[in-house]
Amino acid sequence: MKRHVETRNRAKELRKRLTEPERRLWYRLRANRLGVKFQKQAVLAPYIVDFVSRSNRLVIEVDGDTHAGQEAYDAARTKVLEARGYSVLRFTNADVMTNLDEVLNAILIALGRAP
Repeated sequence: MKRHVETRNRAKELRKRLTEPERRLWYRLRANRLGVKFQKQAVLAPYIVDFVSRSNRLVIEVDGDTHAGQEAYDAARTKVLEARGYSVLRFTNADVMTNLDEVLNAILIALGRAP
């Protein structure tokens, strides 16, 4: 129980401190702008995911430099989320900052909505 509360509190803090790439992507995802509801920094226990559309079972992760060397952890985490019925899209900070339209197209395709 204590761990769940800690995770929820951590997610709340992360929502307040989005990175610049997360902020840019969130601006495009929020308020049903793609026709789908997304949540930012959401708890999918035991993880906190960057963005999720629960109704579409889609998780979007924006990986910064801190993910270098964590490929095995990220792959294991993705495997757990996929086993729970979620599709996981991963983008780098550079993808979001320099190719946001391509990122949004990939998200729309994953949602089954042609761009």
